[in-house]
Formats: sequence, C-alpha cells, structure tokens
Amino acid sequence: MKYEQIKVEVEEQILTITLNRPERLNAYTEEMREEIIDALNQAEKDDNIRAIIVTGAGRAFCAGSDLGGGESTFDYNDEAPDEHRDGGGILALRIFRLTKPIIAAINGPAVGVGLTMTLPMDIRVVSNTAKLGIVFVRRGIVIDACASYFLPRIVGISQALEWGLTGRIFSAEEAYERRLVTHLVAPEEVVPTARSIARDIAQNTAPVSVALTRQLMWTMLGASHPMEAHRLESKCFHYLGTKPDAAEGITAFLEKRLPNFTMSPQRDMPDFYPWAPEPKFKED
Repeated sequence: MKYEQIKVEVEEQILTITLNRPERLNAYTEEMREEIIDALNQAEKDDNIRAIIVTGAGRAFCAGSDLGGGESTFDYNDEAPDEHRDGGGILALRIFRLTKPIIAAINGPAVGVGLTMTLPMDIRVVSNTAKLGIVFVRRGIVIDACASYFLPRIVGISQALEWGLTGRIFSAEEAYERRLVTHLVAPEEVVPTARSIARDIAQNTAPVSVALTRQLMWTMLGASHPMEAHRLESKCFHYLGTKPDAAEGITAFLEKRLPNFTMSPQRDMPDFYPWAPEPKFKED
C-alpha cells in the first residue's frame, strides 16, 4: 500500500509510524486508519521489527476525527445499526491483537480518537505542553476506540467517568498524575524517550516472550479469577522453558553479554495461542 497520510521508518529494529497530515493537525480519517493498520500488519510479519512507535508530524499528535464533512461527519444512516463499526474501534482492536509492543509518542494535542487510539498501546510518552481531551459528549456522540473497556482499566472508573462525562480538555501534567501516561517529558524529548524504551526492548528481550507477556497482560484484565492467569502463565512457562530462547537468555546473563534470541512470533508461538479469540461481528 502506498501511504499518503502516514510516514513509516525502520531504524534499530524499531518501526516509527508518523501521522502525517500536519496541515490538519493529523486529523483522523478512514484512509489514515487503513494505512496504520496496513503498517501494523506488515510489522507483524517482519522479524526485524521488535517494537513500534506512533507519533505525529508537526505540532500535534492527532486532533481527533476530521470534521471536514460538517454536520454529516458522523451520519452512518446508510448502514444498519448492528453492522456499523466505529473506525477508532477497528484500529484499537488491531492494536490489541499485536504481538509486538507499541508506544505512543504524544508530541502535541491529542483529542477524541487522537487520544482514545492510544489507549490499547502499551506505553504513552507525552509532551508536557500537550493538551488532551475525551471530548465526544461535547460533539453529541459517544466515546470510541473501545475506550469504555480500556480507559477505566488504565485510570479507574471514577477518573474515566469524569473525563468522559465532561469532555473537558486537560493538561499533560494531569494525565501523568492520574496515570493515563507513563512518561511526562519536554516536547523535544518525546520521541527520543519512546525510542530509548523501544531500543531497550529490541536489544534485551526475547520476541516470543514479549508477545506472550503482552497478550497475558491485556487479556487477563478481564479474567474473573487469578487462577485464569495462573493456568495460562503456567502453560507459557512450560512451553518456553525448553526452548532455545530460554537457554540463550540464561547463558547471555551468565556470560554478561547481549542475548541473541532466535525465536519468532511468526513461527514459534504455542499452539494454545491465541487463547482469547476475538468475537466476530455478524458480517465477519
């Protein structure tokens, strides 16, 4: 796919996806969504890519949905209610299914889907000058991108409700204090900080271990009892314990050198993965 609304770059085993509509503050469109998903799909197939960063071109991360269509922007009357899928949710579910870690480098304003698209990402680094907002109720619509699932799990139900029900704009500092973001840095340090985290993953961790750990963390958020986590973690331990990456990880530690892991999420995942297949829409 030829990308018109994003840019992609691979360096040091890190894929950087840059939302690239700076003249529109990187406002979100269907085309942008499809390009991001295509880039993620390609990254999943490439063993050289160990981590993914998403950031924005220019002074914004993403100003939310492009409202250039005016009052009919969210008019989906040509679709049956049970068949419509919100575009942010389609992207969020693709991010949720990733086997590679993904970091949001929020370099500027992130509003609406520009913020909710980052919720299923694993780590959020934000500029200390950025303004954020979950503004949907102020536009006469509702939260998207599976935010009703992700946001309360990240910040707690009361904080999620305050932001969701008021739709107010809030500061990066507030987002950091309420644990929505994990790193609050100067604007020029957003991408370097994200790259430092991604580089640590790329150089020091086993890809299959990262893939399984990521999916354990996300899917166990909905577990009804810790025994569910114990069962799955035990199966993963049993599976990986005799594999070459476990031997290499121990040997590299004892020899005080960087590891050379050879297993791939593309070919070496256990046969019990995925343990939580995604429910299907009627048209799927």
